[in-house]
Order: sequence, then structure tokens, then C-alpha cells
Amino acid sequence: MASGLLALLDDVAALVKVSAASLDDVPTQVAKTTTKVSGVVIDDTAVTPKYVVGLDPSRELSIIYQIAKKSLINKVVFLGPAILVLGFFIPWIIDPLLMLGGAFLCFEGYEKVHSMFSKHDEAHSKPEAEMAQITPEELEKERVTSAVRTDFILSAEIITITYYTVADKPLLNQIVVMLAVAVFITIAVYGFVGLIVKADDIGLHMAQEKFRPAIRKFGRSLVKFMPAFLSILGYVGTVAMLWVGAEIIAHRIPFLGHRLEALEHALADVPVLAWFAKVIVSAVGGVILGFFIEKVVTLVRSLFKGSAKESH
Repeated sequence: MASGLLALLDDVAALVKVSAASLDDVPTQVAKTTTKVSGVVIDDTAVTPKYVVGLDPSRELSIIYQIAKKSLINKVVFLGPAILVLGFFIPWIIDPLLMLGGAFLCFEGYEKVHSMFSKHDEAHSKPEAEMAQITPEELEKERVTSAVRTDFILSAEIITITYYTVADKPLLNQIVVMLAVAVFITIAVYGFVGLIVKADDIGLHMAQEKFRPAIRKFGRSLVKFMPAFLSILGYVGTVAMLWVGAEIIAHRIPFLGHRLEALEHALADVPVLAWFAKVIVSAVGGVILGFFIEKVVTLVRSLFKGSAKESH
């Protein structure tokens, strides 16, 4: 009896040691995964500030908090467990899901690029007319819903990439890494977004007469800089979306993946140049892919509209 209990305790101790040794690698896995999803994170950070534009400044942080809370719930409660279950029972579906997400990012990125070079006077006038007909509370709820919907797609991509990175690790590692990445990225993204949307208020506060001239000057400069910074952030987010989307797909098509690797090897002596070359090539590829996806989507929509009219 005593020997059986000691044997059991030895087994438990051995299991604890193995788990502890396995978990020692978690910070490295989290850092590695965070690097891989950086493009999606940049895009998420760049997209979110637009959802508070035109709303009551006193409500900005509350809106960001609502989006962040729902984003974390989606990652931890819905997306994480769903990807773990899919990865356990039908692991072959992870690659198609990643490619589908990459295609969506290319499509969204192409639409953003297209909008930069197109005139949208009519498109902008309609939303303004609609905004005048709804209350601030309704507009805020609509913005939060729209932001959460966009975030859900980006969060799904983040969680899927995270799982793909740790798919060969023990289940405990997978759970801990996915949970850590979900919490860390949500806090980092929405903390930074909150800082961005309140930066002009911080600048105005610093520009008050009660502060020293140097502080007032910095505050005024901050206020002037923020519109340009938000514009730059939007461009960076678009490039990141195209780059990540195209690279996700390329690495799952051997011919394209080998070409990207060959480009990196050719410029291996200058790592920064190799990275930029890969980003630019991937982004251009993302635009091209997004263009074709947009044409397919437009065709499908027109077919559905045609069939709907015939049915009536």
C-alpha cells in the first residue's frame, strides 16, 4: 500500500517536472508568435481609431474599452477553444482557414488601396445624412458593433496563426500560449489605441499657460502631429494587411514560398533590406490577389442580385 502510494507520488512529481520544463519555453513561444502576428496587430491598431471619430470625446475611452472587452472575450471564450477543437479533431483544416483569412486580408487591403485612389464624394455624403437621423447612443452602439465585427476577423487570424505556431507542442503549452497571446495583444493594441485617441487631449492639456514654455511647445506640436500620424498609421495598417495576407498564402503554396525564401537568401547580407524586399513583394502580391478576389466577389454579388430580382 505504502509502496503503491510512493510510486503514485513519484509519477505525479515526474509529471509536474515535465510540465514545468515544458512551460519554461512558453515566454519564447509567446514572443515568437507575437512576432508572426505583428502585421495583423499593426492593422488592428491602425483600423480601430476610426471608430471613435466624430463621437463625443468624453466617450472615446469607454468605447475603446467596450471593443477591447468584447475582443478579449472573442479570443478567449470562442476563437481559442474553437481552434483547439478543430486542430485536435480535424488538423488538416487549419491551413485552409489560414489561407481563407489571408485572402480576406488581401481583399480588405485592396479595397483600402482602391479607396485611396478613387473619389467617394457620394459615398461620404450618404453616411453623414444617416448620422444626422440617429442618436449619439445609437451611433456609438453601431460603431462598437462594426469595430467588434472587424476585430473578430483579425482576432481569428491571430488565434489561428498562434495555434499553427504551437501545434506540435503539448496541449497545456498550446492553451497557455494562446491565452497569453490573446491577453497580451488585446491589452497592447487597445492600450495603444486609447493613447492615440487621447493624444490630442493630452497635447491640449500640456499647451496650457500653467506649464513651462518647453512643455507648452511640445503639447502644441503633439496636437499638430496627431492627424498626420493617424494618416500614416492608416497607410502602415493597409500595407501590413496586404503583406500578412499574401505571406500567409505564399508560405502554403510551395512555389511561391520558395521564391520568397530565395529573395531573402539573395539579400541575406543586408537583413533589413531583405525584410523590406519581402514586405514590398508580399504587399504587391496582396494587391494583385485582392484585385482578383474583389472581381469574384463583385460577380457573385451581381449574380445573387440578379437571381433575387428574378424571384420577385
